[in-house]
Amino acid sequence: MSSAMQQSLGPSSSAMERDARRIHDDTPVSAGNIAIGVVIGRAAEFFDFFVYGIASVVVFPQLFFPFAPDRLTATLYSFAIFSLAFVARPVGSLVFMAIDRTYGRGVKLTIALFLLGGSTASIAFLPGYATLGAWSIVLLAVFRLGQGFALGGAWDGLASLLALNAPQHHRGWYAMIPQLGAPLGFMLASALFAYFLVSISEADFLAWGWRYPFFVAFAINVVALFTRLRLVMTKEFGTLLDVHELQAARVTEVLRVNGGNVLVGAFVPLASFALFHLVTVFPLSWVEIYTDHGASSFLMVQFLGAVCGILAIIASGLIADRIGRRNHLGICAVLIAIFSFVAPMLLQAGATGRDVFVIVGFTILGLSFGQAAGAVASRFGKAYRYTGAALTSDLSWLIGAGFAPLVALGLTSRFGLAFAGYYLLSGALCTILALVFSKKLEIDNE
Repeated sequence: MSSAMQQSLGPSSSAMERDARRIHDDTPVSAGNIAIGVVIGRAAEFFDFFVYGIASVVVFPQLFFPFAPDRLTATLYSFAIFSLAFVARPVGSLVFMAIDRTYGRGVKLTIALFLLGGSTASIAFLPGYATLGAWSIVLLAVFRLGQGFALGGAWDGLASLLALNAPQHHRGWYAMIPQLGAPLGFMLASALFAYFLVSISEADFLAWGWRYPFFVAFAINVVALFTRLRLVMTKEFGTLLDVHELQAARVTEVLRVNGGNVLVGAFVPLASFALFHLVTVFPLSWVEIYTDHGASSFLMVQFLGAVCGILAIIASGLIADRIGRRNHLGICAVLIAIFSFVAPMLLQAGATGRDVFVIVGFTILGLSFGQAAGAVASRFGKAYRYTGAALTSDLSWLIGAGFAPLVALGLTSRFGLAFAGYYLLSGALCTILALVFSKKLEIDNE
């Protein structure tokens, strides 16, 4: 963008960002530092979302929907609000891409992460339905929309920067690194909620204990913001911006040139994203409603499952580099399809069966999720990678994960647990079909 054009658009951080990059010495930022920044950023984002997701099961049904005739209906109402963030996320991407082009990446990230942390922390101050009535639900929905809108703007391009620094034969390894943030965020969120559920009475937990994880979210987002800004200000990032490899392209241009890639790419990680909430938020709700397995003990089992997920994500990088990302994703989709038939039986097989469901589910999720984002980003040429990957990811989360807890719980309550498996199976089939249709686009040859 020319300086004259920037001046016509108003003040911009772009010049300040260039000045900040000049301050850095000529020592390149290591891939390790980039990886740490990416993982911290992703962990902060997922922590915010998992704090809300867990609260949607163990807090919000009682606090905001006490008028519901039963716990199931209250939880379905809660999951309906949960889904709003995934609807708002693509809108946030569009708005923040415009901010990025006009005012710079630093301004965009600062606004987005403060909005994300602020929306999450604001929920901690919300009175319940008994105090505010319907306004408490309205405010909850507003803050949830704020989370999704902000997450659309939190796309920083650092994962693409990491991928562009990846050696030719180690792209699978580098692609899995950003995905480690998801289980780390879940582990922190589940551990905090489990601690308060065990340490204080149920009345105290519903009165004030559940609010602390939401306070923590704001502090974590501030740390993540400065970590990411430090990397955005590096000369490597600036060079890639200058040659238009990490620029925010106009959405209309991306859709004109890569509309097919966006559409097909949205379905490539669908199996992984569908499984994502079916091993985290949904089983917690099912356990709370239909079993005597306490939420705190189940959260700790899920904590162990997330550890298995981390190991599986790491393994996915090694496997994908050996057999190719396409083959890896195809095999994982088949595993998820098989798991879709086994999962309902495990959930109904008592405490031991549910524990096995969590461990196996997180392991398969890690193997698949570890390469999901890399497959999305690799579909686009360098000029469109930043915006194209953001749009495709937004659509994938919306279609695959946004309504998964609501749909899965609604289906199981009406038709039985087998239908949650059928829902997961549909995601696996969509991934397999998308991989077939995208064969000509050479996922493995970026």
